[in-house]
Amino acid sequence: MANRTTRRIFLNSAVAATTALTLRKSASAAKNKRDTMLSLLDAGVHRNHIPAAFFIHFDAAFHFGQPSVDKHLEFFRYTGMDFVKIQYERTFPQIPGIKRPGDWKKMPSYKLDFYAPQLEAVKGLVKAAGKEALVLITLYSPYMCAGHTAGSAVVNAHLQEDPEPVRKGLEIITDSLMLFVKECIRSGVDGFYASTQGGEADTFRDPSVFKNYVKPFDLVLMNEMKRSCRFNILHVCDYNAPYSDLEPFFDYPGHVVNCNPQLTTRRLTWKEIAAAFKRPCMGGMDRHGIIASGRAEQITAAVHQALNEASDRFVLAADCTLPNDIRWENIRTAIVAAHEFRGQVTQPRN
Repeated sequence: MANRTTRRIFLNSAVAATTALTLRKSASAAKNKRDTMLSLLDAGVHRNHIPAAFFIHFDAAFHFGQPSVDKHLEFFRYTGMDFVKIQYERTFPQIPGIKRPGDWKKMPSYKLDFYAPQLEAVKGLVKAAGKEALVLITLYSPYMCAGHTAGSAVVNAHLQEDPEPVRKGLEIITDSLMLFVKECIRSGVDGFYASTQGGEADTFRDPSVFKNYVKPFDLVLMNEMKRSCRFNILHVCDYNAPYSDLEPFFDYPGHVVNCNPQLTTRRLTWKEIAAAFKRPCMGGMDRHGIIASGRAEQITAAVHQALNEASDRFVLAADCTLPNDIRWENIRTAIVAAHEFRGQVTQPRN
């Protein structure tokens, strides 16, 4: 009897010790994911771990609410990426009645109830993953939301024809987006992945249109993010067209810059981009390149090449959202390759 009692006590102690070790490892891993990202903001910190993150748009069934929470978590944990980036899916409704510049004065102002399905996903992901990793929410710029409303070609034509009435519409959009931004901040997000467009090559014949009617509204929202959040990513989006110059964005807020180094006339180095923006960079992989269709060994080789060319403080990522039909295994392969690049191996969870 004494031997059985002793064995039971020993086994219980072993189980308790194993459980405690597992919990300590989990807590350490969670702490390290957050710390890995936040350490990018300190130029004096030595890093032997290169973080990585990639994004896709999920099917419409997973855009909002708990289904969105579940799908984002599944993707985050399968790929092993280093932060949670919530896709923004609550695009502004199309308004066919906006046909002339003066029609922008009638732009509706969407209140918080409009964003409720998206906010449900935001709050759920902060609760589910906030202790494990930074949680960032994507935000489209007022100019981009105007494009959702009437089409980018219409917005561009109106801004060049008679920009002042369009300004009023952009003010209304900005005020609406500010409600969403502040509610996300209250919900506990660590920051935003703030996307901007409008400064691409040949978008406007007169560059002052971007300077006077696009950039100011970007900055209203981004300055609020800067004031309230610990980690924001500036995304200079080339989804519609490439850029001839990134200089108009050098003074935009954002702790990290994500952009495509390929300009219309030449390709920038990541060291050039880091020096110009004076902050860490994020990118290195062509969203339509090897990661989308290559074999594992090709993806690993492409990651190594990208990281050999990277600036000092760097996050491996694509220049924009990856194709929706990409194999998640490809993303996982790229992220593992980044984590192993400087000798620290981290295995994503199944």
